Amino acid sequence: RGAGESTESLPRIFVSRADLEQGKKFADILVDLGLATTKKEARRLIAGGGAKLGESKIEDELGSLTLADLAGKTEVVLRAGKKRAGVVELKD
Repeated sequence: RGAGESTESLPRIFVSRADLEQGKKFADILVDLGLATTKKEARRLIAGGGAKLGESKIEDELGSLTLADLAGKTEVVLRAGKKRAGVVELKD
């Protein structure tokens, strides 16, 4: 998807501010979005360089999404490979 394209058609999960203050593991998010079937598959995807947060590769297979990753926005796109993506949206 190019810059500014709608995320309406993508799978979406909602997280609370409290979830992100503690950090929500990328592997859990990929499974919740249906971009991986198991946490092990999600960790393999990250380790192989196939998972992205926005346009940045997720480097740490045990890493977590935090409020800092949202950079003031209310949603962020996670990608698994070139064609699959999902949205994590902050709900208050």
